[in-house]
Amino acid sequence: MTYQYIRLETDDRGVATLMLDRADKHNALNAEMCDEISSVVSAINMDKSIRVVVLAASGKSFCAGGDLEWMRQQFNATRQVRIAEAKRLANMLFALNTLEKPLIGKVQGNAFGGGVGMMSVCDVVVAVEGAKFGLTETKLGLIPATISPYVLARMGEDKARRVFMSARIFGGKEAVSFNLLSKLVAADQLDDAVEQEVAPYLNAAPGAVARAKMLARALGPKIDQSVIDFTVNQLADCWEDPEAHEGISAFFEKRKPNWLA
Repeated sequence: MTYQYIRLETDDRGVATLMLDRADKHNALNAEMCDEISSVVSAINMDKSIRVVVLAASGKSFCAGGDLEWMRQQFNATRQVRIAEAKRLANMLFALNTLEKPLIGKVQGNAFGGGVGMMSVCDVVVAVEGAKFGLTETKLGLIPATISPYVLARMGEDKARRVFMSARIFGGKEAVSFNLLSKLVAADQLDDAVEQEVAPYLNAAPGAVARAKMLARALGPKIDQSVIDFTVNQLADCWEDPEAHEGISAFFEKRKPNWLA
């Protein structure tokens, strides 16, 4: 199958690379990209030859978060449409989180907002030194809604609350301390570091790996349909709030929002 915003390549060992491929927009997540990721996850689950998945990205940035033009389109939408659009993002994150194969994040650049959410659904994340991170939504009058279950599960509430609401940018060492990153390496060591995470799975029984991953999720924080529906409604509510309208309008108009005036 041909995709517009992602690529999937699999080597002869069964190592698949799922590449976010919207470099000109810093791999920002729009509706179509979310649908493509959800679709490819289903295909990966059905492909018995795939043993491990590496989540990577093209260009300078890993993922800049949600596409703000897509967000802006929701301002004039009906509540029903807002809910449906928010579910596209939520369903994509849920699909990645419940992927039956190990998912290793290969972070070659900055990740903000939804990009941190993408990192949080990975089993292991390796990033390059110098990459910056942040839950930057509140700077725009938005909230980290649909990513929140995964960010909280990964970081823990106490650590998450240090950066969840402030939109503060932080570096790799702090991301390691927050448990967002497993390892921080020099750019020329990224490929080798990811390979070190891939290799053990090629010696493990794939069925047992899938069962063990499911067990870990089952015994961890519950992220079920009721939690997802709650976050979807929170995002839809936010899209209806004047603060979000002001924040995103200010971004496109290249001016300060009124809370900074």
